Amino acid sequence: MFNSVLVATDGSEAAERAIDHAVNLAHRLEVPLHAIAVLESRTEYDSDIVDPEVVRAQQERQAQAALETVEKAALEHDVSVVTVQREGVPHEEILTYVEERDIETLVVGARGRSAFRGALLGSTVDALVRQSPRPIVVVGDESVTSES
Repeated sequence: MFNSVLVATDGSEAAERAIDHAVNLAHRLEVPLHAIAVLESRTEYDSDIVDPEVVRAQQERQAQAALETVEKAALEHDVSVVTVQREGVPHEEILTYVEERDIETLVVGARGRSAFRGALLGSTVDALVRQSPRPIVVVGDESVTSES
């Protein structure tokens, strides 16, 4: 069925739920897990207000912490994991990795770190859903409830 699972993470709460789902999926399917964290390259800052090097260092710390979370969860479930950190446009880097590694399925959280919480899906997730040639599992926000 699937030969591998990729989880994309930015360290957000939604990404942590996606990590749990991806680790469990990889464990059940007995396939390797891949994890990717992408440092956003399109962000522009007013250098009089924010030092871009400080922001980049913070992004790198967040990415490393997110990937360490995946490694820890995978170890607890005896799942082999490959982690990678890239820089660029997140959905483009994720899709490139999917093609490079012939990943069968992708797991993502419905929303990332964006301050705009009202969006149904984050812009990265939206682009992935629209452009991915592979199946994507979008793990929802626990605070969202459905009514029948």
